[in-house]
Amino acid sequence: MLLKDLLLVLPEARLHSGNTGVDVRDLCLDSRAAAAGSGFIAVKGTAVDGHDYIGKAVGQGAAVVFCEKAPAEISGNAAIVIVSDSAKAAGLLADRFYNHPSSQLRIVGVTGTNGKTTCATLLYQLFTALGYKAGLLSTVENKIGAETVAATHTTPDAISLHALLHQMAEAGCTHAFMEVSSHAVVQQRIAGVQFAGGVFTNITHDHLDYHGTFDAYIRAKKGFFDGLSKDSFALVNADDKRGLVMLQNTAAQKCTYSLREPATFKAKVLENGIAGLMLLIDGQEAHFRMIGTFNAYNLLAVYGAAVLLGEEKEAVLSALTALSGAAGRFETLRSPEKGILGIVDYAHTPDALLNVLATINQLKTDGQELITVVGCGGNRDAAKRPVMAAAACEHSTKAILTSDNPRFENPEIILNEMEAELSPAQKRKALRIADRREAIRTACMLARAGDIILVAGKGHETYQEIAGVKHPFDDRKILAETFNELSL
Repeated sequence: MLLKDLLLVLPEARLHSGNTGVDVRDLCLDSRAAAAGSGFIAVKGTAVDGHDYIGKAVGQGAAVVFCEKAPAEISGNAAIVIVSDSAKAAGLLADRFYNHPSSQLRIVGVTGTNGKTTCATLLYQLFTALGYKAGLLSTVENKIGAETVAATHTTPDAISLHALLHQMAEAGCTHAFMEVSSHAVVQQRIAGVQFAGGVFTNITHDHLDYHGTFDAYIRAKKGFFDGLSKDSFALVNADDKRGLVMLQNTAAQKCTYSLREPATFKAKVLENGIAGLMLLIDGQEAHFRMIGTFNAYNLLAVYGAAVLLGEEKEAVLSALTALSGAAGRFETLRSPEKGILGIVDYAHTPDALLNVLATINQLKTDGQELITVVGCGGNRDAAKRPVMAAAACEHSTKAILTSDNPRFENPEIILNEMEAELSPAQKRKALRIADRREAIRTACMLARAGDIILVAGKGHETYQEIAGVKHPFDDRKILAETFNELSL
């Protein structure tokens, strides 16, 4: 595509040098990916500034550089285009380069601290069951119709995102459902995307290592809704005290869902057991395979979004009853001999862990004990570590504190911070085992027939990241192997 055609979406851009007749063959944010004819977009990130790599990109053949500040000196004939916000420009340029793919799809973004993956996955499963070809962008996986594409981030970078949306449109998808992380909003990764609607699940303390304050985190989530158009819908959880805040400045159609308050979409929990949920939604009773009040909210959000997309209520409810949600979200398995119930869940925030623990405690019978295995990730929000340890101890018979993804931190230091604020009573319930495999094995050995083991924090992940290296590790696989081993 010619540079002059790309620049149509950047009316404020200024050509610093070169000419607009240059043919741009691809776009990239990483100078290492630059090649002959590339358009390199220099973005200042949290750790690396792309402006420092302009020379490298040009040396590898980049035909155009989009940047906020022209390099003082550069060799080569690349055209230099000055933009006011290169992160936002990346999304707008990618949208233009890939022929506006989001305008060819009905895209719903889901944001919130917890429930994003489940809601986005349920929407994908639902619309597939209703006969549509749909796309999915999630923490667990990306889907183009039935094809699975590996996911590396909750929300991909702007260029990768538009490229995936282009593939979806080319493959004949009519809808796409995606998680929208707070990082993605702040970093302009969703710039250029036309959303048919946005869904807000809830907000609790998370990612303060990045955002700095809880207020900044709230503003990041709200920024997604502020950017929705008048032709889209904004569907928020009215039972979350920040739900209505998300609607304050949006131009979108304002809608709510609730289990407790008057709302556009209302539901009541009739039954909540190990066999699933019975809900009364808009006057209709329906049984769902998913468990827990938090999933009642997820199901109601998905129902509301589908109706707002024009689907018939009865068809939506009928299809939803057969769905099971995302991998690693309250995923259950039983030991073959003792009948111990194992639950693997991605709960990696205090609120998510409390929700899962509350659900299990509501469902378990007298005499059943709950053993929780939990850790906290390294190089992430450290403030939640003692809170999560306390929650596990307070709401479990026994808590085993272990390693999660320590990344570049010492696991023992993370465990020290988890234990730091435990009360004497909580400490009596806690075991400390840094080796996650051994922690899961110990939980299985401590459990008696009929007990429940919760392994929290990693969910669907199939690796453990230690000192920058990802080692194969799947909580579900380890738990199943240990169950089988102990039954021999």
